[in-house]
Amino acid sequence: MRPLALALLLTTAACTVGPDFKRPAAPDVTGYAPDGLPARTASADAVAGAAQYFDMGKDIPAQWWTLFRSQPLNDLVVQSLKANPTVDAARAALRQAQENERAQVGGYFPQISAGLSGSRNLTPTRTVAPFSSSGNPYYSLITPELNVSFVPDVFGANARAVESLAAQAENQRFELEATYLTLSSNVVAAAIQEASLRGQVAATQQTIAIETNLLNILRRQMALGQVAGVEVATQEAALAQARQALPPLQKQLAQQRDLLAVLAGRYPSEDVAARFEIASLHLPQEIPVSLPAKLVVQRPDVRAAEATLHATSAQIGVAVAARLPQLTLTAQLGNQAESISSLFLPGTNFWTLGAGLTTPLFEGGTLLHRQRAAQAAFDQAAAQYRNTVLTAMQNVADTLHALQSDADALVAAVETQRATARTLAITRKQLALGQVAYLTLLNAQQTDQQARLAVVQAQASRLADTAALFQALGGGWWNRPGVADAGANQP
Repeated sequence: MRPLALALLLTTAACTVGPDFKRPAAPDVTGYAPDGLPARTASADAVAGAAQYFDMGKDIPAQWWTLFRSQPLNDLVVQSLKANPTVDAARAALRQAQENERAQVGGYFPQISAGLSGSRNLTPTRTVAPFSSSGNPYYSLITPELNVSFVPDVFGANARAVESLAAQAENQRFELEATYLTLSSNVVAAAIQEASLRGQVAATQQTIAIETNLLNILRRQMALGQVAGVEVATQEAALAQARQALPPLQKQLAQQRDLLAVLAGRYPSEDVAARFEIASLHLPQEIPVSLPAKLVVQRPDVRAAEATLHATSAQIGVAVAARLPQLTLTAQLGNQAESISSLFLPGTNFWTLGAGLTTPLFEGGTLLHRQRAAQAAFDQAAAQYRNTVLTAMQNVADTLHALQSDADALVAAVETQRATARTLAITRKQLALGQVAYLTLLNAQQTDQQARLAVVQAQASRLADTAALFQALGGGWWNRPGVADAGANQP
């Protein structure tokens, strides 16, 4: 027991070499724009046209997609989080990192092994002192033994290795959170894109119906001699052009359905029941915006980069400890006898206690350069962390600017569409009275079609960029039940 007591004493008194990690300070900024954010965006009298209000410092709900108030969307996101294989892969990576950490913790304890060996031997009969006491040159030898080896963590090499692996496990934890966030954001974005495509398909089909009706009218008028054949041919070309725009939209819609099925962990042939349209998705009006000081502890990618920085910091300590002396304690206990019956008789037992101290004297500069390499890896991770923070700030700033521009764009699109609709109605009446040429009507129809498509696209942009803002702000994972992370709420 004395070697074990000595080992525990040395471990308790051990120092830990290398730098102690400190979380990087939060950025010294209070907003995302030089001139601050407006209190609200513009509003339009249309679907997804409500004004949005920015609430600085308000927290984000864990299930942020519920703010769009679409039960089919909620169900699809939940199903995707359960069935998508990227989540299973991220969970497996986290388990692997955690098991590696637990394996390294074993270095704090003695390594104990048991062995049993047996042999049949022949000793020379002409020796002065035969091995066997009975004088029989043939004898058996049975040896059970217990081996104990312990390396006290005098300079904290194992402590730093455990610290590094724990940080790597933390990195994988936030990679899992990033997987959740990316997957849920992709599902919401795909649903909004499907809604946009459905709106564009509907607008194009409406245009085709109008163009078809007008062609039928012109053909009847030509039969009565009221219009020339060139006007009918021109309308036929306009109808063909409208029909030509429909297949690409239908192709994109079909591909979007494939994407939704795969995101939900299904094969494309299995499809998903939900169908999304712009009118079925409600634009969130109260927009929570985290402060920059909180953003760095809420974004999974920033926290993962911080964990990587921590892991590289601990590796510096591992490299430093490798250049220092290492103490090894060993013990061996066993018995040795010629038969099992006499195995534990007095005089058959043996034991050995040992201690060894090794220190590197000359390694050709290997250990020194490994330490410098560990420091360089830390510097690289620190630069990557700063870049991740800057990118996170940019993501939030970009989406905030996009929401303001999207609102203005929808206002302009709605006003344009109303103007083109009035122009088209007036032109039709004028054509019926013979006051304008047919070409004027054709131009008015094309302008109105483009305006209606622009409204659908502007509505979808507001919804998509709102979802992108929730993703840029970290997605509220820290508010999910069962997740304990004080750092997400305290900068």
